[in-house]
Amino acid sequence: MSRTRQEWTGGTMKNRLYIGYVLALAACGLLPRAAHAGDAAPQQDATVKAAASTAATASSEIGSAALILAADGRGEPRIVAATALGGLELYALDGRRLGTTPAGEVVAVDVGYGVRLGGTTATVVAAIDTTTQSLRLFRFANDRLVEVGARAIALGFAAEGLCLYRHPLDGALHVFVVGDGGEVDQQVVYATAEGRLDARQVRRIGVPSPLKQCAVDATGGHVYASEENVGIWRFNADPEADVSAALVDSPRGHIDEEVGGLAVHDGGAGSRWLIASNASAGTLNVYDLDRDAAFVASVAVAARDGSEVDEPGPLHATSAAIGRRYPHGVLLVADEDGPDVKSIPIDALAAAIGASPGRAPAPVAGTQPVPAVVPLAETAPVESYGDAADDPAIWAHPTHPERSVVVATDKKAGLYVYDMQGQVKQFLPDGKMNNVDLRDGFRLGDEDITLVAASNRTDKTIALYRLAPETAQLSDVADGPQPTGMLDPYGLCMYRSARSGETYVFVNGDDTVKRQWRLADAGNGRVRTELVRELAFDSQTEGCVADDAAGVLYVGEEDVALWKLPADPDGGDAMTAVDRVDANPAIKDDLEGVGLYDLGDGRGYIVVSSQGNDTYAVYRREGDQAYLGSFAVAADPARGIDGISETDGLDVSSANLGPGLEHGAMVAQDGRNVLPVQNQNYKIVPWQAIAEALGLEMRQP
Repeated sequence: MSRTRQEWTGGTMKNRLYIGYVLALAACGLLPRAAHAGDAAPQQDATVKAAASTAATASSEIGSAALILAADGRGEPRIVAATALGGLELYALDGRRLGTTPAGEVVAVDVGYGVRLGGTTATVVAAIDTTTQSLRLFRFANDRLVEVGARAIALGFAAEGLCLYRHPLDGALHVFVVGDGGEVDQQVVYATAEGRLDARQVRRIGVPSPLKQCAVDATGGHVYASEENVGIWRFNADPEADVSAALVDSPRGHIDEEVGGLAVHDGGAGSRWLIASNASAGTLNVYDLDRDAAFVASVAVAARDGSEVDEPGPLHATSAAIGRRYPHGVLLVADEDGPDVKSIPIDALAAAIGASPGRAPAPVAGTQPVPAVVPLAETAPVESYGDAADDPAIWAHPTHPERSVVVATDKKAGLYVYDMQGQVKQFLPDGKMNNVDLRDGFRLGDEDITLVAASNRTDKTIALYRLAPETAQLSDVADGPQPTGMLDPYGLCMYRSARSGETYVFVNGDDTVKRQWRLADAGNGRVRTELVRELAFDSQTEGCVADDAAGVLYVGEEDVALWKLPADPDGGDAMTAVDRVDANPAIKDDLEGVGLYDLGDGRGYIVVSSQGNDTYAVYRREGDQAYLGSFAVAADPARGIDGISETDGLDVSSANLGPGLEHGAMVAQDGRNVLPVQNQNYKIVPWQAIAEALGLEMRQP
């Protein structure tokens, strides 16, 4: 259970209220200036001169422009400009107009590279068409723009600008669209089976007044948006992260009145800048991204003939070297008075602010932090808002795998039963159920049943149910309330001893104590608990799983380690660390859910949720429990399923769970359910995908 998580769910209104609150504090002078006035000696009188300008647009209007780099790195770059009803105009770098592509009334444009399309990769130009308020997608090749969008992707608001972002986990192309109503809309682009491109909304946040343009800092993982008369906002670009809205600069700092365009130059450490059009002052502001966007300097912009640009408009920058004229990249400035696009060498801008232009980091193949897999399905969201879903348990039907189910908690309301497609089969509003586990083969009266145990934080008890195999419905079998004696019980797992045949349940609370109870037939068709052991840890624990065959209990001490200790009550309290947070950089606290994948004969894997970096660590079950690697769960936009982040509980099964899950699955809680934003839920990930990603074994059905 994360104790520092900010609640994500609740949608756009919550984001608007939060950002409005931050804005009000800033306006009242109650927030520090993120611009850090005085951090550097600004050079207010410097001027940068354009090395080239495009021909005036044929439509006499200019929105934004972007540079299209050659896919092979050796061809001639092109400039693509949004020219309202003139469509998309294409220019050579020396300013010659090369052609026009109809695109409705286009106001904004940006470029993405290496987009998967039709079995290959493509350079994609994204544009905003205000005649339909839609996102349109074009493929660029051989100096031509060909529309490849499966449809005009409706936005539902008056759009003003856009910027593109490649997610570092899976390489997916994301489009941020900013709007006249303060919208920041994030879409993820994906290829369809027909070889076209489509997009789905991931999330939408907002600020109180119109936004003009945005720019992405891929290295820092942030998107910056210019709110015209307010300032510059920064948000996390990763939809599976907190929004973390911050006001970078405002008219209280280094902006006169109106913020126009934004661009990012990444010349490596020490030369990473956010560049903003301070339109009312007729200057460009430069901020140091390596110093929390500290203000560096303002510079004026001039054309080649020395005449000043009165109101620099939308911006675009690349840090890639382009011939002798632009050895460290180029900044494009849209000039409404041209109307044209002016090209400024990054070297000239660096000289004007007394800085080094740096050198763009070379792209490195295979820089993906960990292998990524995608879910096969997701459950319906829980009904409770905020941090509500927490822990699942998988039940495999013994003869009909397709009838297998997931029992999962809503820790503000009760227990869900889902089928393996994620549909709700049952909901029991029995209290604040935090963690849940189950075991087959519990002897009750004259039959063996599937026994389910859950920690109930409402009455501080252990809730007990039987799961009917014919209907997959839960029914209460507790012999009255089974108290834990804890102020706040939440961590829970079950254990069935191979030595004695007894079934146990472990529960911990919000302190350092973990208790073990034997589960016994009360003789009246119901189940009672008998306290048999108490364990103590140095700090908070929650996630745990028992290896029934080996008689071993694995416990996650959230900020410290994954521990291994005897599971039988007479086994003692000696603990061995399987892995420590401070010893393995691949894991980051909190350590949360723990699951076991059984290969048979004592072999298999232990899977642990590394909540602090949204990954899952895998350890060998047998031997010395060697660390085998980590994986993450990314989005599948074609199915409309997002990735997983901030995982609390998880469960793993090696049983055949039906179509697509023949080798088992991991089911994990998703702390931020986006694509679009909804209440929390659970994701169902095929073990086959995990095994293939990490070179692990699979149990055959």
